[in-house]
Amino acid sequence: MNFAYPWVLIALPLALLALVGRSRTVLIYPWLALTPRHRPSTYMDWLLRILLLLAIAALTFALARPYKPEARVERYGRGAQIVLLLDRSRSMDDPFGRRISDHSGESKQQVAQRMLQQFTAKRPQDLFGMVAFSGLAIPIVQFTQKQEIIRASLAATTLDKGLSETDIGRGMLAALHYFDARPYAGSRIVLLVSDGGDRIDIDVRREITRLARAHRVGIYWIFIRSFNSPGLKEQPEEYASTVPELFLHKFFQSLGTPYRNYEAEDPAALARAIDDVGRLETLPLRYEEVLARQEFAPWGYALAGVALAILSAARLIERERWT
Repeated sequence: MNFAYPWVLIALPLALLALVGRSRTVLIYPWLALTPRHRPSTYMDWLLRILLLLAIAALTFALARPYKPEARVERYGRGAQIVLLLDRSRSMDDPFGRRISDHSGESKQQVAQRMLQQFTAKRPQDLFGMVAFSGLAIPIVQFTQKQEIIRASLAATTLDKGLSETDIGRGMLAALHYFDARPYAGSRIVLLVSDGGDRIDIDVRREITRLARAHRVGIYWIFIRSFNSPGLKEQPEEYASTVPELFLHKFFQSLGTPYRNYEAEDPAALARAIDDVGRLETLPLRYEEVLARQEFAPWGYALAGVALAILSAARLIERERWT
């Protein structure tokens, strides 16, 4: 236990004055031998003195601001380290579905957020990080198992409209850097959810390749097909130079790390893809959890408040009796 203001504890011995002080109520008798000893009164007097001592000590303790500093605890589980990489370009605000009749009134982003909420809730043992991207990468939350943080982070991705630019390269680099200086323990995944591809600069491609191999990270791409997208399957090789999503697909295949892609054309297909990802990666996992700093001052104030409330009630009863 540490103290923010340890010098306040110098006043702690003053609490002993409660045991030696005299009561303010003095009754004068000609001869004390005439008054019989009343043991309950003696016990009550000592009880009130002890309560006063506790009140002074507790207040002094609270004013010194005691706390337990944050600590790192090693945990063991079974799951994966997953970075959710979410596309926040303007096209993700378009309705979900390849045909007008498919539109459910929800945007691609809203459907993806809802499905990912379900996905993360089914995997409480996993560590989740999150990055959003459009023209720039936006780190949202570092690795955590706390479901309330994960839910809030996913909900935050739909609070505003997306931007017109898309740079998947920067997003991938930010997601892969989440594994820097982390010991390899368990399965590692970057789960990309996007409705399009990108022709990434060659220097960025080299850095993505280096990081993915160095950190041994698998890439899972849930590709939400737009109305006019040709898709990823059964496309001629020469289309890779003109179709951004096919270019990205070929690049991921060349990384030399595990790669899977899923084409989601409607909410049901997206749900099936996420369920499939949930079944694939479950390995032993060792990780460190940061325990937040704990403040103990409220306990001191609470104890002092209870003691002072009892003392005030006893004083009020004494006044009423003598009145």
